[in-house]
Amino acid sequence: MGQDSLEPFLSYVDKLNFILVLTSNPGSADFQKQKLLSGGFLYQEVTKKIHTWNKNKNCGIVFGATNLTELKENITLIDNLPLLIPGVGTQGGSLEDVSSSLFSEKKSSFLINVSRGIIQKSLGEDFAEAAGNEIIRLNTVIVQKLHSYNQPLSY
Repeated sequence: MGQDSLEPFLSYVDKLNFILVLTSNPGSADFQKQKLLSGGFLYQEVTKKIHTWNKNKNCGIVFGATNLTELKENITLIDNLPLLIPGVGTQGGSLEDVSSSLFSEKKSSFLINVSRGIIQKSLGEDFAEAAGNEIIRLNTVIVQKLHSYNQPLSY
C-alpha cells in the first residue's frame, strides 16, 4: 500500500510496526514471490523500502517460517530489522530450523508466533494441560538452541 498508508503509524516513535514482507501461506507466491524486471523478488524490494522508512527505528518485518530458504538467503538484507515469524507448527514451519538459522547469524530480535500449534494441541478436556505442555516444549527448544549457539537469554 505504500509509505503514505504507513506514515501515521511510523510517526509513533515508541511503537513497533510489523510490515508484511513474506507470509507463510501458499498464496504468498501470488505477489510476494514474484520476480521483478530488476532480477529480485517483490518481497526483497519491500524489505529494502522498509529500511528507508525505518528512520525512527520502529519498523519490523513479517517473514513466514515456511520460507526458510528465503530467510537464510536474505538474512543480510533483513539486517537489524526485528522479525515477526508466523507459520511454525500447523502451517509447516519448523521452530528448530528457524531458530537455528537466526541464532547461527547472531540474530536475536525476533518473535516466533505459534498459535494453532498450541491451541489445537487438544480439543478435549485436557486442552489446558496439552497447551501448557506444548508451550514448555517450545520454550525448551529455544533455550537449547540459545545454549548451542552460546547466545545469552534475554527478554
